[in-house]
Amino acid sequence: MLTTAQRELIARFVPVGTPPGNGIRTLLKVPELVEHTMVFHTYITREASLPARERELLMLRTAWLYGSDVVWREQVASARAAGLGGEDLLRVAKGPDAPGWDPFEANLLRMSDQLFRNSFVNDAVFRVLAARYETCGLMDAGMTVADTAAMALIYNAFGVQPDDVPPGDRMPTTVPYRVNVPDRETVTLRAARLTPLPGPGANNPRTFNLCPKVNTARNGSEYVNQISMLGKSGRARDRELLILRTGWDSQSEYEWSEHVGRVGRARAIGVPVDRIPSGPEAPGWTPFEANLLRFADELYRTATVSDRLWAAMKETYDDRMMMDATMTVANYRNVSMALNLLGVQSNPGEEKLPRVPAQPTQK
Repeated sequence: MLTTAQRELIARFVPVGTPPGNGIRTLLKVPELVEHTMVFHTYITREASLPARERELLMLRTAWLYGSDVVWREQVASARAAGLGGEDLLRVAKGPDAPGWDPFEANLLRMSDQLFRNSFVNDAVFRVLAARYETCGLMDAGMTVADTAAMALIYNAFGVQPDDVPPGDRMPTTVPYRVNVPDRETVTLRAARLTPLPGPGANNPRTFNLCPKVNTARNGSEYVNQISMLGKSGRARDRELLILRTGWDSQSEYEWSEHVGRVGRARAIGVPVDRIPSGPEAPGWTPFEANLLRFADELYRTATVSDRLWAAMKETYDDRMMMDATMTVANYRNVSMALNLLGVQSNPGEEKLPRVPAQPTQK
């Protein structure tokens, strides 16, 4: 039986006359998690400034990249309403180089691909976006990909099963999986792509407050840092390991600097920050700490978590804490991609992203 709180969340986030799907029904196990995923997801899908067709192209391509038939099926009705037919849906899976796209639509798919592979968008792709979109459009485009990625990671890790839809509305399975993107042009942009609002304070809120609706809707980090059981159960160290490893995997200097320092206070609470870039195989980790880093790595590299690793972590974490660990990585993958895309600069005096550690010589 649903609680009153769960019914209220369904009424708030599920359109009238639409049964709640497996995605939100899974998240309802932790009602606060619904509040801190669906507020922003609702903004992206119903309130953002992008034309509907462009939004759906970004969401469907990202769902395909992350292997999320759950997200694909959730969006396909909206995609069809936006004018995407069966051949268009198949072409989304084939990617930006498939014949039939106009140049701007192909560029949108390239942005999704580069954010997926590199957590970054190279200048050539960004310039095409900036020639059409104003500030809030640029932000909405990047955040559409970032939010869809986070939802896909959550659903994949939880093993959410896709809702039933007609065969033509399911994610294509006959298209070879190919992602062809150039290398990331730089680790950290040395100038912001969007100039923050003037005044005191950190660059993150001053950048996102260029579009106040976006900034108001972004509440996933609030869940991770204030509501998650990783903090409430005295496991802030675990939380910061997950965040910093995700920031490292994403090569997000802003996120790294904030959580080493004033936001996460990782150094102050004894996290061995200098060891994180060397990964889970570095000497000195406890077995569980190494598994936390592997958890972040698997979600970053494979968009899911292996059964073996999930079972190993369940020896220490209960279901709620597994959900919270997943939300931690998914949210900070989302945040890292957005910060990298917009070139948000780390704040003065904060620790910069360390250099990539030397790798052993291959024999």
